[in-house]
Formats: sequence, structure tokens, C-alpha cells
Amino acid sequence: MAAPASSGPPKKIVAPTVSQINAEYVTQLANKYWAPHVKKKLSFDSKVIEDVYTKEIVRSKFAIRKIMLLEFSQYLENYLWMNYSPEVSSKAYLMSICCMVNEKFRENVPAWETFKRKPEHFPFFFKCILEASLVENDSEYSLHEQTVLLLFLDHCFNSLEVDLIRGQVQQLISLPMWMALQPKRLEQELKKTPKLRKFWNLIKKNDEKMDEEARMQAYRERRFLSQLIQKFISVLKSIPVSGPISMDKVHYCERFIELMLDLEALLPTRRWFNTVLDDSHLVVHCYLSSLAKREKEGHLFCQLLDMLKFYTGFEINDQTGNALTENEMTTIHYDRITSLQRAAFAHFPELYDFALSNVAAVDTRDSLVKLFGPLSSNVLHQVASYLCLLPPLPAGEDSRCGKEFLLELLVSRHERRISQIQQLNQMPLYPTEKIIWDENIVPTEYYSGEGCLALPKLNLQFLTLHDYLLRNFNLFRLESTYEIRQDIEDSVSRMKPWLSEYGGVVFGGWARMAQPIVSFTVVEVAKPNIGENWPMRVRADVTINLNVRDNIKDEWEGLRKHDVCFLVTVRPTQPYGTKFDRRRPFVEQTGLVYVRGCEIQGMLDEKGRVIEEGPEPKPRLKGDCRTYRVFLDPNQYQQDMTNTIQNGAEDVYETFNIIMRRKPKENNFKIGIWKVCILSWCGLLMRYVCHPFVSMFGGMAVLETIRNLMNTDCVVPDWLHDIILGYGDPSSAHYSKMPNQIATLDFNDTFLSIDHLKASFPGYNIKVTVDNPVLQIPPFRITFPIKGGKGKKRKEDGNEEKPEEAKTLIVEPHVIPNRGPYPYNQPKRNTIQFTHTQIEAIRAGMQPGLTMVVGPPGTGKTDVAVQIISNLYHNFPEQRTLIVTHSNQALNQLFEKIMALDIDERHLLRLGHGEEELETEKDFSRYGRVNYVLARRLELLREVGRLQESLGVPGDVSYTCETAGHFFLYQVMSRWEEYISKVKIKGGKLPDVTDVSSFFPFHQYFANAPQPIFKGKSYEEDMEIAEGCFRHVKKIFTQLEEFRAFELLRSGLDRSKYLLVKEAKIIAMTCTHAALKRHDLVELGFKYDNILMEESAQILEIETFIPLLLQNPQDGFSRLKRWIMIGDHHQLPPVIKNMAFQKYSNMEQSLFTRFVRVGVPTVDLDAQGRARARHKVE
Repeated sequence: MAAPASSGPPKKIVAPTVSQINAEYVTQLANKYWAPHVKKKLSFDSKVIEDVYTKEIVRSKFAIRKIMLLEFSQYLENYLWMNYSPEVSSKAYLMSICCMVNEKFRENVPAWETFKRKPEHFPFFFKCILEASLVENDSEYSLHEQTVLLLFLDHCFNSLEVDLIRGQVQQLISLPMWMALQPKRLEQELKKTPKLRKFWNLIKKNDEKMDEEARMQAYRERRFLSQLIQKFISVLKSIPVSGPISMDKVHYCERFIELMLDLEALLPTRRWFNTVLDDSHLVVHCYLSSLAKREKEGHLFCQLLDMLKFYTGFEINDQTGNALTENEMTTIHYDRITSLQRAAFAHFPELYDFALSNVAAVDTRDSLVKLFGPLSSNVLHQVASYLCLLPPLPAGEDSRCGKEFLLELLVSRHERRISQIQQLNQMPLYPTEKIIWDENIVPTEYYSGEGCLALPKLNLQFLTLHDYLLRNFNLFRLESTYEIRQDIEDSVSRMKPWLSEYGGVVFGGWARMAQPIVSFTVVEVAKPNIGENWPMRVRADVTINLNVRDNIKDEWEGLRKHDVCFLVTVRPTQPYGTKFDRRRPFVEQTGLVYVRGCEIQGMLDEKGRVIEEGPEPKPRLKGDCRTYRVFLDPNQYQQDMTNTIQNGAEDVYETFNIIMRRKPKENNFKIGIWKVCILSWCGLLMRYVCHPFVSMFGGMAVLETIRNLMNTDCVVPDWLHDIILGYGDPSSAHYSKMPNQIATLDFNDTFLSIDHLKASFPGYNIKVTVDNPVLQIPPFRITFPIKGGKGKKRKEDGNEEKPEEAKTLIVEPHVIPNRGPYPYNQPKRNTIQFTHTQIEAIRAGMQPGLTMVVGPPGTGKTDVAVQIISNLYHNFPEQRTLIVTHSNQALNQLFEKIMALDIDERHLLRLGHGEEELETEKDFSRYGRVNYVLARRLELLREVGRLQESLGVPGDVSYTCETAGHFFLYQVMSRWEEYISKVKIKGGKLPDVTDVSSFFPFHQYFANAPQPIFKGKSYEEDMEIAEGCFRHVKKIFTQLEEFRAFELLRSGLDRSKYLLVKEAKIIAMTCTHAALKRHDLVELGFKYDNILMEESAQILEIETFIPLLLQNPQDGFSRLKRWIMIGDHHQLPPVIKNMAFQKYSNMEQSLFTRFVRVGVPTVDLDAQGRARARHKVE
């Protein structure tokens, strides 16, 4: 089947020049009536609004250019809403406001601020919009105008976070809307959930107390959506099967389905509406409509309808919001079909065979059509009536519903459905020509925002984690597809495919990234796995002739395992020499027919074997012919073969004549996450992750990861689950509401002095445990007053905590134990005087829960992040912290500052290949850390040998970590214990201060330390020095014991895995690397307790989410204790190249930004440390 013909690319909307703007009638009016820069404005005149609407908006057919000018002139803020009142309200007034609001949403700017400043007339305005939306007569409101109203309503339903909007909308979508249900259906629904009947009776009582006018208004609001659906069905039925068609009707239908989709995709709107939608049988009406049968005009409508059908049957309990398991969905299906069987057995003798059959024999579409197809319309109506799907058929009357509708209603409701997970697993990952050039789902970069698209939206809220992952999966897939389309169009057009005089294909040009295929052969189709119907593996051989320049030949020969290529079939119709015109449709000109993706396994040698990657140099092959073994997509192959066998279609895999590769930075298109373990762990795949468009280059790696996540138990910490979905109390994960707050924290070197500490906690009483000012020096331990999870102070011994105690901090100075006599033993210290907001961010980051830190450039976000990491490292030495950033540059800056603090470098690990950019001689990559450990081990063993020599112990005890351990246990410890027994305090009497030095057994070993080691001033001071020396010695053997595993593990790979899983305490990686390596990390048993994310506002939503799930749950629970997100949502958002995904689907919204919009508490850094004084943040 040929690729769909592409229409010409939409023209980019060119911004008008200043002179053009000034010449516009709108601008001239604005300068008289509402322009903000005009001091003497004319008084309000409602006729101006009428003129602007009729002459500028309607006459131009709602042209974006005109509406843009009006919005740019602040028409809504300074004229429309400012002067609105019920007295001046009119059709033109209402439509003008709706157009301006819609334009603000199109431009992605705040739309409701104006209404918040003057909210008193909004209820009346909204009521007028509802009435206008239900107008049947086109002469009052044209269908185009009603489409504008639908779009306005859609924006309202998607703005439930705005109190003003929610107050009006919730009256339309609450439980009372069920009064629009059929009486029998209502009774059936109330029986399912007994507590709803109590609410329903309460609603009826409240209605009785209302006066007649208020009650009728409430009834109109409750029935609004139901009446709107009926109006839509009447518009839909007015569209003919063939012949001329009004595109206004088509656009109205498309926008209406979009509105239904958005209502179904949000739990607050779906909870009660889904039942009303089901009772209206809207989806059945749509599938049987004439518009759905019109291939061209109904294409987008059918795509939107498929999405709506998916969401109407989404696997969720509408009332509770809980995701339904596969077993629960099967139970619902069985309940439906058995209730149908019971009705058939009791009332319809002609259906006895159906009633007595087992479910599996009759629940397919074909079986149901065969059984119910012969029945009359009246009998089908009666069956539907018994199931409460339709009102009872009056005696003696025939059904007004068509037989086709009745049959489809019963069949679609009772047929067996494939689960969402199965659908996902059967979906091909690589896009084909049908998707790549479909403007409805992969629009051009010049998307204007006028029409709707068959794309999911990333809203503030999601139904379930499955819904959250699925929307991101689809958008990632399509965004990657957009980039692939650009690459294919560029490469194929450069090759200039022409029709030869013999009817074949001749290439008049060449492309660096594409080559003609000499031969293509499928060499293996493996058997399916158990329970699957697609092959486990499909491999093919592709031969090309590399008669090109040496550097390009090297690039082709450099294709590596898991690199992605695309196989293209072109059948040009243009004769040789025809010039390629980029203004005309690409597919039509080049004759492109098929596109299929593949994954490189390797190049074949002269004996036909795959050349494996490794340290050995690749063999030099003779000639220019090269053959590559590739993996094909098994799902796509199965679909293509089924189409060939069942429909007699052409075998796609016998037609390919071009292979196209992608640039290396983009060739993470499909790194099979479940396959990456074959690769070495040195991070070769991450050569280009520092590129600003990195989020898309790992697109298919992310896709594979998302698909794997949806096939596993996706365990998110309980305290994060609802916040990620956008529900519940947005502050519930703040440390002040966490049940496991930590009362006492060691702030280590955070404070420079006691004065710094006092300044950092304004409004608190500081109570220091020591009165001597000389001893009030850092480091400090601080004990905070703890609040219970619900905000109430905890009671001790039955007494309420006093208000002054709630604002008192107990500060305990403490001394870091002496670590040894050498200068390098002295701990590194922080030198930054943090502000009180930075201290609050550090405090929040040390406590369990979600911490969000917002700060403009120069406010010290990175310094705060580093201090949090250091404090967690010292407070919780057994915990592991994962650091994630968007770019390698940010990760390296963070790492360089971490190295400057008091953190043992053996506990630091940097994953990915951006590590070489670190401005340090030390290698913090996995293999660099292994080499460090091995070198450090030798260094420590030499120290053991020196200690052995100083003690005069014979033998070779410094040969291995094991022998060193025995030496410590039997020689070093015995001497230390003997020493302690000689110098310890006996009978309350202090030994002579000289005894501490004279009995010390390690004088000779510490001869190379600064002398004298002992000061001889006091017993306590010298004993602390002696214990410090022993701590130094003991640390040598402690490290050797940790390094002992590296003696037992012989391969570099095993050693690097051990380092990652056991040794490292602070692990850093980019978000793309996390997606690439998730499967391998989980398989290794990677564990972590804390996540810190820098540049959070620049990371795509799903790339922020994946690092939460790089470990397996413990006993069904996540071990994650803290999530610290640091960023600035006022700076540039994540980079999305395609405007449609960016604006329509809101894909550029980061999870950080969404959390801020939802109302998650943030710590706002406000002290500017980089800019000049007059530019500092106020």
C-alpha cells in the first residue's frame, strides 16, 4: 500500500511588521479606546465591540492575524472584560471574549488573570456561554461560532486549578448531572454503590428547598453536557455520506470529540461524566456516522474517535480513581456478558443457544454478530432495554433506532477487548510511512494552533500511572517521528530518485546518510515466545556498495550494534532529470511507498559472520560491497506478513531500495533497554548527550523504557503517587507533613559561625547547649521542633507543646574526631555563607519527602545542591544518593564542587561519557573508579608493609587484602589494646601526660608526619591525637576490607558492577543515561535512597520520572526517601522542536513546572550572588 499523499507543507505564519500593525483598523481603534500607552481614551462604546466583531473577526472568517492583533493590543484586558456587565452583554461581546481567551491559550500565555481581577460578572457570562452553546438555530450562532464556544468550554474544563473557573465548571460535572440518565440506568448505577444513593437522596432534598427559578437553573446546568451531546449527534447525522460537505460541520464535530476526550482524560470531570457519555451511546453513533465513512474529510475525526473509545473504556474505577488490574477488567467483561446471557435465557427463547454457551465461545465480535444479526430491531431494542441501555419500548410501537445501531450497541459493549498492555506490546516502535506523513498526528513545524490534532495532551492531572506513561510514550514516539521525517526527506531528496527509461529506479544524486540497496534478504524469523503471536526475532542482511569517499565509507563501516537505520522503498514517477521542487509534496515527487525501521547487529566479514565489537581492530575488507545484519521490528513484520497473506498485499520486504542511517547524536533512536547489557558499561552510547537536543536523541531508548515500565509493577513511593498524578494535597510530600521527620540533624560545615546560624533562622529562638562562646563553633547539630503529619504538635507525657518551644532550636556544637597527624587528614570545609532561604532549602533536602528549590541564575542553586549532598553523605553514611541532571555540563559543574567538600572520593561515581569534560586529572567513570580502587589498594598495601616493618613483624603480610586483615587483627589491634590498657584512667587518676607519647606503639610508622606528633600539654589533647593516629591506621584496613572484593572479581566488568552496586555512595548521571541504562541498572540490583535533580525545569516530564524507577521495590514498596528538585521554571523549558507537540500537547511542560502549577511548596532562592547590585533579585 502506498504512503498517503502529503499535502503541501503549511505556510509559516509571518509576524506582521510595525507599519502593517499601525495601518490596521484594529490598531487605530485601540489607540482611541483601549491601548495602554494612550492617556486620553474615549469612553466605552458597545458599538465598537459590535463593529470589531462583525468587520474584523467575522468578515475575516476568524483569521488568526486579526485576532492576534486584537490580543496584542490588550483588547480583552483593557476594554472587553473591564467594561463587561449583564446590561451590555451581547452575542458580539460574548464571542469577542471567547476569541480572545482562545487566542491566549493558543499563544500559551495566562488567560484567566483578567477575570480574577473582576470576578463578579463571570457567573453570568459563563451562563450565557452555556445557553449559546445549545442554540439549535444556525442563524443565531453559526456553526463556526459554536465551534469557538466549544473550544472556550474545553479551555475551561482544562483549567480546574483556577478557583474562578472551577466554581462554575463543577456544577456541570458533579453527581447531580446523573439526572440526565434514563431512570432504569440511574437506578442500576445507584445500586452498584450504596453510598451514592444517600448522596442522591440528599441532592433531591436540597432541590426541594430551592425556589422554582433556582431549581430550573440547576437542572439546566446538570443537563447541559447531555443536551450538548444530543445537539452534536443531530449535527453529525446531518452530514451526508457523499457529495458536498460543510467543513464547518466537520470542524465542529472534531472540536466536540476533542472536548469529550479532555473530559474523559481528567478524573474530576470523568468521575460522573463517563456514565452520562456511556448512556448517550455517543461512540456508537460516531462510528456509524457518515463522517466516519468519508475517507478524506473524516480522517481526523476517526483518529480522535479512536482515542475517545480508548478513554471511555480506560482501565480505571471512575468513582475511586483506582487503576483496575487485568483480572478486574476480565471480571467486568464477564459480568456484562453473563448479564446479557441471563436476560436472553429469561426473555428471549431464540437466544437459548447464546445463553447456554460458555463466555469464551460467544464473546468475539464475529460470534455476537452471528447470534444477534438475525434478530429484528424490536427484539434487539428489548434486549438493550433489559440491560438498561435504552428506555423500554412502548407496547405496540416499533423501535425508532435503526437495526445497525442496535446491533453495534450490543456487540461493541460485550465483545472481548484486548488489554491496554497487550495493545502496547503489539505496537511497532518504528514509525512507518502511514504515520510519518500524517499531518494529524505528526504536524509540520509550522503548526498554527488553529485546528485540533489526534495527539494526547500532557495536562496537570492524569488518570493513572499507566495513563501518565502512555501519553508520554505516544508523544515521545511521534516527536521522534517528526525528526525522522526530516532526515528521510533530506536524504531521499538528495539522492534524486527518477524513473529510468526501462521502468526501474535510477538515482541522479547522492546522500551522505543514505545508500542504494544492492540486495535485501530476510535470513531468520524466530519462533514467538509463549503467549505472543509475533516472532521473537527477525533478522535480515542488507548489502550496499560503498563506492564513496574514504571518510564517508568509514562512517558507514563505523555503524555499531544497536544503531538504527531506515529501509525505504521509492517508486518515482518523474522522468530522469526532473528538478526536485521543495514546495511540492515530498511523497508524491519521490514516489516513496514504504518506510521500515531496523537495528544494526553488525557488519559481516568475508565468511558471512558478524564482526563483533571489542578491543581488537576490525578486519579490513576488500572491495566496496558491505553487508550488514540487521534486526527488524518483530511486531511490524508480523503485521506486514498478516496483511500479505490475508489481503494479498505486496511483500514489503522485497521492495526496499534505499537504506538511511542517522547522525550519531540521533542514533539512540532505539537502544533496546533490555538489550543494552550486551554493551560495555564505559558509556560509549553517551558520546553526544551534552547536546542541547539530547532529550530527543534518546527518544526510542525512553520509549523502550516506558514500555518496560508499563509491563512491570511501577512502584512509586506512596508519598509521591498522588502528587505525580496531580491529585490530593500538593503539600502532602513536604517534610513538614511527612510522618518520619528527623528531629536532630548534623549540619556539618554548613554554618561558618554561630552568628551565621542565628541569622539563618529568623523568627526562631536559638538555644545553645554550651554557654562558653569559645566552644560555640561549627559543626553544629540542631534539634528542631517536630510537627505531626497532620500539622498538630506532638504531645509528650500528655502536655501540649508550648508556643515558645515550637519556635526554639536546640544547637549542639560538636568536635569532629581527629583523623590523623597528616595535613591531608584535615577535613575540607565549606566557605560559603548561605542565606536563610538557602539554609531552608538545605534543611528541607536533608529531611524525608519532596523538596523543590526555585532560583534564578546566580542564586546559588548548585552550591545548595552540593551542600545537601554532603550533609546527606555525613548524616546517613549507609544511604546512597543519585544525582541526575539534563546536561553533562551541569553534571560536571556539580561534580567539581562535590570534590571540593569533605567526601571520600572512593564513594563518588560518574556514569556516562561526559566524564572526560571534568576539569580534573581524576577519572570518575566506572572503569576510572575501578582503576582508582586497584591503584589505591596497592598504595594501601604498601602502607601496610611500612607499618609491618615499623613494628618489626616478620613475613609478607601486605600481599593481599586478606593477609592485611589478619595482620590488623592479630598484630595491630593487640598492640593498640595493650597501649590503651597502659594509658587509660585508673581509679579516677589521670596518667602522666608523657605516658601517652612514651607507650605509643606507632612512633616509627608516623615518623614521616609533621613532628612532634604529641604536644605534651594535656592528657586529653594527646590522647585525642593518639586516637586520631589509630583512626588513620584503622581506615587503611577498613578500605582494604572494602577493596577485598576487587581481588576476588577478576574481570573489569564484574569489578565495575560491584563498584556501582556496593561501593559508590554518590552516583551521578544524565537523565538520558538513566533512560538508556534503566534495565541494566535494575538487573544489577542498583539501589539508592535519595535523588537530587539539577536543571529540573529543563528536563522533559517523562525523563524526570524515569530516574525514580531505576531500582526494584523492596517488599512491594519503594525505598526512595527523598527527592530534591532544583531548577527555575521561568527560564527556557525543555527543547521540543515541533510546535504542535510543544503547544497543543504541552510537551514542553516539565514535571518541575507542573508541580509548581499544581501548588507543590517551593523554596525560592532570592539572594543574587552573581549579578551587579542593581540587578539583584528583589
